[in-house]
Amino acid sequence: MTCRICGADLPEGAMFCGECGSSTSATPESRRPVDPRPGDTSVLHRSESGVISIPVVGGPVGAERRAEPEVSPPGPDATPSGLAGGVTWPAEPPVPAGPAEPAEPAGDPDAGSAVWVLRFTTGEVVSVSGSGLVGRRPMPQPGERFAHLVQIVDRGLSVSKTHLEFGEHDGDLWVADRFSSNGTVVRRPGEGGVRCEPGRRVLVPRGSRVEIGEQAFTVA
Repeated sequence: MTCRICGADLPEGAMFCGECGSSTSATPESRRPVDPRPGDTSVLHRSESGVISIPVVGGPVGAERRAEPEVSPPGPDATPSGLAGGVTWPAEPPVPAGPAEPAEPAGDPDAGSAVWVLRFTTGEVVSVSGSGLVGRRPMPQPGERFAHLVQIVDRGLSVSKTHLEFGEHDGDLWVADRFSSNGTVVRRPGEGGVRCEPGRRVLVPRGSRVEIGEQAFTVA
C-alpha cells in the first residue's frame, strides 16, 4: 500500500505514514501535520504486583514481524528540529566491528541523574541518562528535545527509524513505543512479556529485556 499524501510505500496494515506522518486514511484535501501519538503519553499503569505496566494489546507476543520499507535519508545538512547541538546522519549507518563505547549525553537540560547501560543484540552498548529515542535513524518531532539519539544497525529493517522513546520517572527508566511497525515488548526479570501500547510509558527495571522488532536490548 502507498501513502495517499506523499506516495511513500507502506507496510500492509500501517495506520500512519512513516515518511510524512499522515494517517493512511487521509486524502490530499486534508493536508495537515499529523502527530499520531496520543495526548496522554505521561500515563503510567500499575499492576497488582505494584509494578507499573500495561495490559497486553495488539495481538500475541511473537506476532509476525514486518520489515519497514527504506526511504531516502535526509540530506547532509538536515538537522532534527528542537534538538540541542544538532545531529546529522551518514547516508548508510556503519556496521560496528564490536561493542561500542558508552555514549555521553547530548546536553539535554532535562537529563536525569540516574544512569542505565543499554546492551543491544546488534552490538551497541550505550550509557544513557534522562530522555532519548532509539531506532535505525531516530528523529525528534518538531519542538522535542532529547539527551540521546541512539542509532542501531538493523539490516532486516524490523526496527523502525524512530522505534521507541525512553525517559526517567522517579529514578526509574521507562520506555514508550512510538507507533513502530513491529512493536515493542518488555520482559521484566521473572515475568512474561508485555506488549507496549503505542504512546504509553512502561517502567523497565534493571535486568529487563526490551524487544524491538527482531532486535532487543537489556537494561543494566
